[in-house]
Amino acid sequence: MTARTGSLPGTAAFAQVGRLTTLSWQVLVAIPRRPFQWREWIQQCWFFASVTILPTALVAIPFGAVIALQLGSLTQQIGAQSFTGAASALAIVQQASPLITALLVAGAGGSAVCADIGARKIREEIDAMEVLGVNPIQRLIVPRVLAAIVVSVLLNGLVSVVGVLGGYFFNVVMQGGTPGAYLASFNALAQLPDLWISEIKAVIYGFFAGVVAAFRGLNPSGGPKGVGDAVNQAVVITFLLLFLINVVLTAVYLQLVPPKAL
Repeated sequence: MTARTGSLPGTAAFAQVGRLTTLSWQVLVAIPRRPFQWREWIQQCWFFASVTILPTALVAIPFGAVIALQLGSLTQQIGAQSFTGAASALAIVQQASPLITALLVAGAGGSAVCADIGARKIREEIDAMEVLGVNPIQRLIVPRVLAAIVVSVLLNGLVSVVGVLGGYFFNVVMQGGTPGAYLASFNALAQLPDLWISEIKAVIYGFFAGVVAAFRGLNPSGGPKGVGDAVNQAVVITFLLLFLINVVLTAVYLQLVPPKAL
């Protein structure tokens, strides 16, 4: 009696993880290869930026406001109003900014990338490129992944600035906080590694958002409906993966970088 591999529990999931890891490695290997598709990369950067800048800024304002209002109320209860600025700014820079950026890059830009690659796949354009000796990963995937990384880093800075300014406004105007205390506490507790970990998260999030979108686009189940299902799966998988990566990176950062002493 022969056992079927597909009947083993979890085999398909492990196979998908292995294929995704293989594609990630192939993208990393193909990045330094020449010729680099500069025009495709610039077009993809512009596309990612055009579909994410405005939503990112609009999401950053209420996000920073909610954090500032919640922390302001909490610090008032415990008599530590002078630390509201540091707590809200660090929460925005370290956690909120990379996650907001990654979710919008994956949801807006990544879904479009997945749909584009998936449509090319079902039209057999990817197979035709391979027959002609053109590497589809270097030609199509690498420019899109690098565009997601670059835009993620830039948007992360935008979200940090807009979120901190929004938190400052709502804390000072809505809760009667002191402007000087808000800024002084931020300068007292914040440090340069806080910004570096934020940008590192943005780079990693952008990379995996692009790779997952490309992976699902290259492996649709068949037909237009399969492309639509692949887009939905790409967004969900990216969100879950980003939250897992965030937990790991945050835990490593807190172990390696000691908090700044008062």
